[in-house]
Amino acid sequence: MLFGIPSETKIGEHRVSLTPESAKELTSRNQNVLIQTGAGTGSGYNDDAYRNAGCQITNSAKEVWSTADLIVKVKEPQPSEYDLIRYDSALFTFLHLAADLPLANRLLEKSTLGIAYETVTHPATRFPILAPMSAIAGQLAVHAAGHHLQRAHGGLGKLLSKIQGAPPAEVVVIGAGTVGQNSAHLALANGANVTLIDVTQDRLDQFASENAQLTGNLKTVISTAESVEESAINADVVIGAVYSPGRRPPVLLKEDQIARMQQGSVLVDVAVDQGGCFETTHSTSYENPTYNVHGVVHYAVANMPGAVPKTATAALSNATLPYLISIAEKGIINALKTEEGFASGVNTHKGKPVDPGLAAIMGVAPTPFAA
Repeated sequence: MLFGIPSETKIGEHRVSLTPESAKELTSRNQNVLIQTGAGTGSGYNDDAYRNAGCQITNSAKEVWSTADLIVKVKEPQPSEYDLIRYDSALFTFLHLAADLPLANRLLEKSTLGIAYETVTHPATRFPILAPMSAIAGQLAVHAAGHHLQRAHGGLGKLLSKIQGAPPAEVVVIGAGTVGQNSAHLALANGANVTLIDVTQDRLDQFASENAQLTGNLKTVISTAESVEESAINADVVIGAVYSPGRRPPVLLKEDQIARMQQGSVLVDVAVDQGGCFETTHSTSYENPTYNVHGVVHYAVANMPGAVPKTATAALSNATLPYLISIAEKGIINALKTEEGFASGVNTHKGKPVDPGLAAIMGVAPTPFAA
């Protein structure tokens, strides 16, 4: 089998889908790996590292897309790549199709087997490929909030970390999944007052129990429209950390509510990949990460882990490698059939939407995955 690794083209994206170490695991099994020259540079891996791992190097993105049995990427194909997608091909990457219907339609037109990292499941870890990127994004959300709280960056001029003699920052985290727990943990460790909001009491209780030793003050709140609004209006920072697999997340704060937040407060919408959980959210990039609505700084970078590619590439490659090895040993379809939870990653197949969330957005019934 030929695994194809093209360079990423999304703005601000420096990750690569496979480290040389992971690539060697495939080539040592007599698999072929074709990687576009320079694809690993942003993550600190040069072409020689991939050559030493047994990979083939090409200057041409077109060659990767046109010859590989499976394209393995980090982020969803960009419009500049649409024409490179071969008919009846296979793609394994983050897709977030509920927020990108033009791409969804192109994959359907091309009869692409589209396997999305973010909807692959596992009984032990829930979302095994998404989880490490969510952990990174959750921590980066706190870094971003602290940076943009500074007056020089449009914020109200408050330090997120605790200083004796000054009031602590008030941080609200909506969603207690992997993103939210990482955000809340880091904010607490810095001495902020944190309000963690979720729909599940057990999850809130577990987090509170596991983080009782941290220096900040934690308040856990069951999510209701009223509790979200009340918490946000009094916050210095609000981090949107909800995830609805395969679907757009619910809108948790309307524009009129955001207009009542304090001037210079910061909204970080980590759910922007799926369409965002604030009514005023629109996607940004690291080149221009923020915008201001009603005096509130909005941070909505759609590929946050791309800022730390050395860490993120290693974590992502380790998460995908077991699935790639299974594909190498069994073939794509048999791997999808036999690896528990892997088939839940199938979003498109044979010109039909398979993922229920995507099908719902498109207004059609999902087509069950079948060989």
